[in-house]
Amino acid sequence: VRGLCGTYNWEQRDEFTTPAGDVETDVAAFANKYRVPGDCPVPLGTGAGDTCDTFVGQRELAEAACAILRGPAFQ
Repeated sequence: VRGLCGTYNWEQRDEFTTPAGDVETDVAAFANKYRVPGDCPVPLGTGAGDTCDTFVGQRELAEAACAILRGPAFQ
């Protein structure tokens, strides 16, 4: 999860490290590097709109995934 959850080195310049090892400065560009092909039809930052409206059936899955990141393992 390096980059996605930060690098924990107190350097904000490298917090958006992508899986390829480069550093993005734009949030949407960074998030798009973590997209899995086929999971989301529209890349972030291209007018995707409200994802809760677009992916109605995915809300429970998203909340479960976020609960892991908000849980004790990442505190």
